[in-house]
Amino acid sequence: MSTIRPSTDRDIPAITAIYQHHVLHGTGTFEIDPPSEADMAGRRADVLAKGLPWLVAEKEGQVLGFAYANWFKPRPAYRFSAEDSIYVADSARGMGVGRKLLAALAMQAEAAGVRKLLAVIGDSANAGSIGLHRALGFTDVGVMRSVGWKFGAWRDIVLMEKPLGAGDTTSPE
Repeated sequence: MSTIRPSTDRDIPAITAIYQHHVLHGTGTFEIDPPSEADMAGRRADVLAKGLPWLVAEKEGQVLGFAYANWFKPRPAYRFSAEDSIYVADSARGMGVGRKLLAALAMQAEAAGVRKLLAVIGDSANAGSIGLHRALGFTDVGVMRSVGWKFGAWRDIVLMEKPLGAGDTTSPE
């Protein structure tokens, strides 16, 4: 059974390795060149400075995956909408790690004031991520066709959303 906890600086090498695998072998991210540990540390610091969560799943001292929320867009009108990102180590797929990470992330994002959690899922063939989001209450918004070019093919983006807390039924202010 894995434990979900806030990430620490010590997790950066494992986070970087997990993400590098997805960059090099998957279409869940449209990055082409794997970022360095310094890049990932900077990204994590940026998210945390915004008061948003960056979590890891850990089992017996090994990081199995990570998840974070970041503001959907920088303009002030978007300040209650965040996008989730979840990456699981290839060796931990199918073990429920992604589900635990996303559930915890949604709770912490809500606590941070997020009213709408968005999933911008790379590749419409990414059945695992799409299914995970649906299982945790996300609904389909649409598909943006052929917006990314990776591994010699056009890739779609699947958009999904989930209201958090009162969602849009009350004013957030």
